[in-house]
Amino acid sequence: MRQTAIGIALLILSPLGIGCGGTPVSSEPPRYVDLSHAYDEDTVFWPTEDGFVLQQEADGWTPKGYWYSANRFESAEHGGTHLDAPRHFSKGGLTVDALPIKRLIGPGVRIDIKAACLENRDHLINVQDLKNWEAAHGPIPEGALVLLETGFAQFWPDRITYMGTDQRGVEAVAALHFPGLDPEAARWLAEKRQIRAVGLDTPSIDRGQSSDFLSHRVLAAAGISIFENLARLDALPPKHFEVIALPMKIRGGSGAPLRIVARLPAR
Repeated sequence: MRQTAIGIALLILSPLGIGCGGTPVSSEPPRYVDLSHAYDEDTVFWPTEDGFVLQQEADGWTPKGYWYSANRFESAEHGGTHLDAPRHFSKGGLTVDALPIKRLIGPGVRIDIKAACLENRDHLINVQDLKNWEAAHGPIPEGALVLLETGFAQFWPDRITYMGTDQRGVEAVAALHFPGLDPEAARWLAEKRQIRAVGLDTPSIDRGQSSDFLSHRVLAAAGISIFENLARLDALPPKHFEVIALPMKIRGGSGAPLRIVARLPAR
């Protein structure tokens, strides 16, 4: 009888937009923010990689009177908005196709470090930067997908302002200048906050001047995926949103193009 009464009460309250615990539930649909750059001839890749190539094979009316369009594309795994699987820097790490979906979807936090990064394009995002965010917004939750906003997405796709150089080839790597995550901060996120993934709006989780890619190695060893070259992080709140990050499922891949979106509650 009591269960029946509860069920009737829920039916009455639901149309009024009242959820369990008296919390208002919006009838409006959630909002989505696309955090991915489109792939085209201007897409930024590492200086040692070729760019994205889209080859048109058909695009027009057929002799039978219907429209038909088809293309072929060529791309390195690591370029544009993409995911680094743990295998990228860990011999025993998971490849893209083996990543559990639950590791790619979850609560998001946006940590704004724009001021420091735009003042010093070689800034290392450190543990204190992360603790400063926590002092204002509370602890980073376990299992979070952490998005680091450096402000560099505003420079995309200009290679000089975004990467520090528009040179190509092995020699150009030494000329890269953009911010990244300090290896100690990477270790802190992995061990103290046990996050699922971390991403940022620069070409690499390690800053441009890194030569040992230690943040990559720390995160890969902990089984944490990395998202690079993100877009529109400035459209997100500091927390209270969901991240959905689904890469192209390349069997054996060390990385893959990524379509990543944030799901925000209705206004």
